[in-house]
Amino acid sequence: MIRFTKITASIGPSCETRETLTRMIKAGVNICRLNFSHETGPSQGAKIDMIREVSEKLNIPVAIVVDIQGPKHRIGNFETENHYPLKAGQKFILDSDPTPGNENRVHLPDIDVMKSLNIGDRVLLNDGKIELKVDSVFDDKIETTVIRGNEIWSRRGFNLPDTDIDTEILTAKDKADLEYAITKNPDYVAVSFVQRAEDVANVRDFINARTSHPIKIIAKIERPNAVERITDIANAADAIMIARGDLAVELPFEQVPAVSRKIIRECRKLNRPVIMATQMLSSMVHSEFPTRAEISDVANAAYLRVDSTMTSEETTIGDNPVNVIETMNKILTYSDTDTLENPSDWLRIDNVPENDWSRSVASMAHLNKAVAIVVFARDTEIATQIACRRPDIPIVAVCGDNVVANQLSLLRGVFTICDDYLFGQRLAFESVRQFGIGIGKLVIVDDDKISLRTLD
Repeated sequence: MIRFTKITASIGPSCETRETLTRMIKAGVNICRLNFSHETGPSQGAKIDMIREVSEKLNIPVAIVVDIQGPKHRIGNFETENHYPLKAGQKFILDSDPTPGNENRVHLPDIDVMKSLNIGDRVLLNDGKIELKVDSVFDDKIETTVIRGNEIWSRRGFNLPDTDIDTEILTAKDKADLEYAITKNPDYVAVSFVQRAEDVANVRDFINARTSHPIKIIAKIERPNAVERITDIANAADAIMIARGDLAVELPFEQVPAVSRKIIRECRKLNRPVIMATQMLSSMVHSEFPTRAEISDVANAAYLRVDSTMTSEETTIGDNPVNVIETMNKILTYSDTDTLENPSDWLRIDNVPENDWSRSVASMAHLNKAVAIVVFARDTEIATQIACRRPDIPIVAVCGDNVVANQLSLLRGVFTICDDYLFGQRLAFESVRQFGIGIGKLVIVDDDKISLRTLD
């Protein structure tokens, strides 16, 4: 069976040896994510070099995603206790005083946040377990009432679900991280806490001013205002990541599945790959087997036809990252070929014109019972558009450029091969045979030429 949904693996201490990484890629990893929130500079650069070397040795294209931290907001430190209990109904102050806090107040280091908060806005701490409501706003402090209490600790991050924060998308740390990261020519940069299309444009300008390498941008959707502006943000970005962790804090958690479906559908209309992230197999940090709920979560992502599912702690710090990838591969492979799913669902995408050329290619393949669509890919555009129509047959992308092959590794149902000879001679049949695809008809796309041929 062929797996259509791709696997993005977060790389960390548990899987940063050459042997483990090799086994993970053999087990099914298509994209490697490096989180610059935890490590930066040469240590991450060494991992990028190793991924490239293993990918080349195995002759398996692998996309590399550099995930930058973004404007993660945190409160200041407390006095010697380091933490205090907050009780519902009590008053609590966030202020500009850098001295250690206590049970009545704490420092709010970000002046941008201080200026952006309004009366009635919520401030959520400790993954939403603490909720503060803004009562008064002054130049040097914010007075709040505790709506939901818990222990509050030093340097904890917080979420502002009701607030548009007037802040730069790239912090000083992000700029330094990106300056280094782009020297390693990653395939994608994932941008955290995107609020608007201009955030994506600003990151693109920063990258383009420093390199001519075609780095693509993934916008991480973590805030309600980003969901509201998903069309503009998706148009500005090259791909979308649904970061369900922060999203489930800032939105009522029961809304996250429906919001995720909305984002996926919008991305398919706009020809944007989409990654489903957060806690997909998190019990496998220490467990050998996933929970039944996790199995259903991964399978449901395949049924929703996302481009990729993603691992986090289960591969970065987990006991057995190879087992995690093998498990995800099994679930996705079976779900992708589940005959109970309607194979013609991709034909009924809202607002995609009937004369859309990529729909026509997919329909041509479907109606002729083709065994594959072969795309001779000079860049990622044509294969991306066809993949976003979600045909239920493989798309074999024959590339003459490693960068194109790596970047296409993110797309659902796209099987990439980088071979100058196959690409230059336009050898469709020889390319398809490398993936074990059976005898039958091929739809071949070469620039603006589309043809139907029989593989025998």
